Amino acid sequence: MTPSDSESVDIWASIFSPKMLTCVFTGLASGFPLYVLFQLVPAWLRTEGVDLATIGLFSLILLPYNWKFIWAPLMDRYLPPLFGRRTGWMLITQIALLFSISGLGWLQPQNSVGLIAWVCVIVAFFSASQDIVLDAYRREILFDAELGLGNSIHVQAYRISGLVPGALGLILADRFEWDFVFLVIGSFMLVVITATFFFKEEQFASKPRSLRQAVVEPFTDFVTRNQWGGSALIILFMFFYKLGDNMAVALQTPFFIDLGYSLTTIGLVAKNAGLWGSVVGGLLGGVWMIKLGINRALWIFGLVQVVTIFGFALLSGIGVNNWALAAVMSAEYVGVGLGSAALVAFIARSTSPEFAATQLALLTAISVLPRTFASAGSGVLVEAIGYTSFFFVCMALAVPGLLLLIKVAPWGKATGSDVAA
Repeated sequence: MTPSDSESVDIWASIFSPKMLTCVFTGLASGFPLYVLFQLVPAWLRTEGVDLATIGLFSLILLPYNWKFIWAPLMDRYLPPLFGRRTGWMLITQIALLFSISGLGWLQPQNSVGLIAWVCVIVAFFSASQDIVLDAYRREILFDAELGLGNSIHVQAYRISGLVPGALGLILADRFEWDFVFLVIGSFMLVVITATFFFKEEQFASKPRSLRQAVVEPFTDFVTRNQWGGSALIILFMFFYKLGDNMAVALQTPFFIDLGYSLTTIGLVAKNAGLWGSVVGGLLGGVWMIKLGINRALWIFGLVQVVTIFGFALLSGIGVNNWALAAVMSAEYVGVGLGSAALVAFIARSTSPEFAATQLALLTAISVLPRTFASAGSGVLVEAIGYTSFFFVCMALAVPGLLLLIKVAPWGKATGSDVAA
């Protein structure tokens, strides 16, 4: 029987339980393909002479993450031919990711940019599909009292997975051809494929009786609980809260290359500083939210996000300086970690446990829209106004999300979740 929120759970037993180890592997599996697309592919294209405007448009390859809620009900409704409802879909998507990522390096950016874009869309589709079942599986295996801990572990593992394409991949690229780099990086999917064979399939959530039930009821439940006006404000907030932050980091690797940093320096200094900054920020965010509550955390962490973007504007004037690079990346990603921790908590609070799979797919898809659409024009904007002015624009675009907090998460209003915390 699943314990309720009011029932106590041994914290140490939970931390070292097999379920938390499972959350480590779900985080690694979920984050790895995204970082390939978000960090390794832009570096590959830039070093092969592709212009910034085209690299910026490559953000559109992430569209499957925005539309995953469309096919989420299908993955909830239909059972794969092998293994369970969740683990079966996991293996299908992970095997597809293994081959599609490994094959990227055999293409030539100078002659096949369009084909590369389509292969990246395929990677994004299977990665987004994997996220659907990983989120649902994690919701099913964790007790209510373990959700905070389990999701925190998942998110930190998600970020740590960026070390493979974002650091190791760039270091290898300074020494080997890109076809070998993508083959090595793609082979890391074998780790999570192996782990999936050991996942225990749970059946806490009932299977939808029909496709209509799987599609319609999650949406009607969300609108009924929040009303049309409240639902619209929540959706707008999720779009704008990370808008400036996502734009600021969209072209970070080409930005560092243009400043004059080597790929090895970017891999060792920038990516490590960013990674551990985000991990520290995420952990601090989780601890501070216990005292602050979700609403106040969204306000404070949102302001931190705006301030830390300013570091990139300073770096664009400083130029090549490894200490400045490390400081700017650490500060920026502490802000990213804080903001992400608060936003993930807000999204979880906005869903109903009965319809978590499809509602999480919808709300998380909305939350990454800025990373896709706004970032697509970043390259054009940088070429028009320069990097320094671009980062000031990013700071300005972060303001609407803070203003929407007045309605969706008022400072002085404590929710049930906040009080429970």
